[in-house]
Amino acid sequence: MIFSNVWGATAHMYFKFSKSMPEASFYFQLPIKIDIIKHCREIDGKSTAAHVALLAPDDVNVYIYPCIPDYDQSERVVLVYPGNGATSLENLCNIFRGTVGDEPSPKKVHMAQELPISRAVFIDSTWNQSRGIYKDQRLRALPCVVLESRVSQFWRHQKNSPRWYLATVEAVHQLLVELHAATTKDEKYQGQYDNLLFLFHFMYSKIHDLYEHEDLQAYKRPLK
Repeated sequence: MIFSNVWGATAHMYFKFSKSMPEASFYFQLPIKIDIIKHCREIDGKSTAAHVALLAPDDVNVYIYPCIPDYDQSERVVLVYPGNGATSLENLCNIFRGTVGDEPSPKKVHMAQELPISRAVFIDSTWNQSRGIYKDQRLRALPCVVLESRVSQFWRHQKNSPRWYLATVEAVHQLLVELHAATTKDEKYQGQYDNLLFLFHFMYSKIHDLYEHEDLQAYKRPLK
């Protein structure tokens, strides 16, 4: 992590507050780099950005807005956000293959230079806060990618938001799953990145030990 030496210490304190908190004995090496732009008012304990940063420390950077890296236009960087001209990851991969003239490898693509993107940027905030961050020209200059709809299991309620608004760690996981599907041929996804949800699943279980699923407002949100 870059910034993150300071922020990471806070995250570790949060995730070690309980003696029952499991210690992850594994770390992920991701096929691309992940940058998370975190709203300054986003509370660490309510954010899942820490989940990604703790489990994939070599490939994940967390920045507190307005701190945003200067992205080189020659890099294959995308912003995962439903912004202007946003396209699906599958469509982006098709465009990339048309540009380089290559077909997907029959085996899983491991090296970032073989992928249509080298870095993905996520905004970690509430939906209303994200709109303000997206107005920043440093982010608006990036091509936007939208993910396939997926029902969120996040326990945090956001008023007037549908169930397919994902938590940050869910969105990162979804991107990696879609990237795998779009850049491989005849090879089904076999859960390679599912352990990225390790801490998310732990917290989900703890929340559901305390509350009934149907009583939580987050799960009463509309699906559309």
